[in-house]
Amino acid sequence: MTGFIQITDTHIVAPGALACGRSDTAEALRRAVATINAKLPSLDGIDCVIVTGDLTDHGAPEEYAHFTSIMAELKRPWLAVPGNHDTREPMRAAFPDAAWMPTQGPIHWVRELGPFTIVGLDTLQEGARHGALGSEGLAFLDTALDDLGDKPVIVATHHPWIHAGIPAMDTDNLHDGAQLMARLEAYPGPIRMISGHVHRAVVGQIGRITCQIGPATCHAVLTDHHAARDPQLVLEPGAITVHRWVETPSPGFVSDVIPIGAFSGPWPFSD
Repeated sequence: MTGFIQITDTHIVAPGALACGRSDTAEALRRAVATINAKLPSLDGIDCVIVTGDLTDHGAPEEYAHFTSIMAELKRPWLAVPGNHDTREPMRAAFPDAAWMPTQGPIHWVRELGPFTIVGLDTLQEGARHGALGSEGLAFLDTALDDLGDKPVIVATHHPWIHAGIPAMDTDNLHDGAQLMARLEAYPGPIRMISGHVHRAVVGQIGRITCQIGPATCHAVLTDHHAARDPQLVLEPGAITVHRWVETPSPGFVSDVIPIGAFSGPWPFSD
């Protein structure tokens, strides 16, 4: 089996600071990295870690430097797409030697993982909370999908298209998501969309496409299904998502949300 781990919405701030004055996002990311490293021996075929946006809270160079110093402990390579809290040029400048980082323009990339491929798409609209691919992003996706034929694909974005049922977040998702979905629906092979932004684990179906939002490593957004309320931060436990391609009982993608931290056990199911 081949797979990767998704982390999202790390929201790293300057050393010693707290996001929103309350959330120790750096410690949360350290715990996420430690959890991944500890789990790797029992996880089969994990190739890399994908960060689906909001690496930092303000897109500042010192925040990217702090993010880089924490991720240096990770025992797998990582790739990232920006979120609405990122800024594209400081992010590009922070990772100039990364093979996946384009030298200019939106931060789109393709990663081959044997039986399937990940297409990372930049949905950042600087100065706005919502996301969009625009003509350039949609053209990049068209080319990538044409090149892949019918090979299984995961499309990774920061902003989702599926609504999570939290109105304060749903208004800020992918504004040209219908155009994206039309392309995914038309693709002849297995395809899934994964995203971040909502800070919660949410799964839904749009047509034949499974759309999955990963939980944040740090704080969550409060589940509140009432309209006209601002999103609120809640210090729920963070988590990571393990995505794998499995062959049995039928070929397809399987995902497992794993809480961050060290817990008692394991023990056999016997007295």
